[in-house]
Amino acid sequence: MSALANLAPTVVIRAARGSDGAALRRLAELDSRELPAGDLLVAETDHEVVAALSLNTGERVADPFRRTADVVDLLAYRARRLRRR
Repeated sequence: MSALANLAPTVVIRAARGSDGAALRRLAELDSRELPAGDLLVAETDHEVVAALSLNTGERVADPFRRTADVVDLLAYRARRLRRR
């Protein structure tokens, strides 16, 4: 087993785009929540959206079948930094 096997997956945090609509709806459905309103930040791992957070309200959705608590914390941290600007 290589040393790389123990590393956490890469997480990309970015603004949601129009092409994310289907992935965001699927994520909200998995989480049994409404899709948050307003501008969204999303977190991707392995090119798949696993969490999203509204910059306007702080509401979030995340894939309940993955370990996403740390990813959601990263989204919240990034959102706070963006709001300070």
